[in-house]
Amino acid sequence: MNITANIPHTLYQQIEALAKREDISIEQLVTIALSAQVSAWMTKDYIEEKAKQGSWEKFQEVLKKVPDVEPEACDRL
Repeated sequence: MNITANIPHTLYQQIEALAKREDISIEQLVTIALSAQVSAWMTKDYIEEKAKQGSWEKFQEVLKKVPDVEPEACDRL
């Protein structure tokens, strides 16, 4: 399928340079970028939908069960 889109010249130059650097076609780069963005939007929508099913009160109840202790040495940042 073909899509025609008008994009700013500076954005096209960036896409062109990145495609050259990655040794892929502009079409491949645009497909990858569009796929990543669509996936991010869908993930955001999924998380928002799951959040609606959640309960802040239940979350707080679970957190109360976590002991208030310092992390082990291997778990410290």
